[in-house]
Amino acid sequence: MDRIPYEEERTMIPDRCTFCKGKPDKGTTEFLARAGGEVVVIKDVPAYVCEQCGEAYYTPDISRKIDGVMRDVHKKKLCVRPVPAGEVSLNV
Repeated sequence: MDRIPYEEERTMIPDRCTFCKGKPDKGTTEFLARAGGEVVVIKDVPAYVCEQCGEAYYTPDISRKIDGVMRDVHKKKLCVRPVPAGEVSLNV
């Protein structure tokens, strides 16, 4: 797979947040996902993060890397450690 030049990657990131219309700036975030009853947290993920609401936008390259990590998690190829977490259900 060929690497997309930085300029092209940046054009794939919206100028304004699709949720609150804030401005996404280059930074890092945590990626959280559920995988087979476990919660997976990937720390220090490069992203464009909305300065108002915190919504994260990933470049195609970073998205591919996240996909690779999640594939390894599902195949149990990664050694992960449990972290304390709370879970709340919304009863309506």
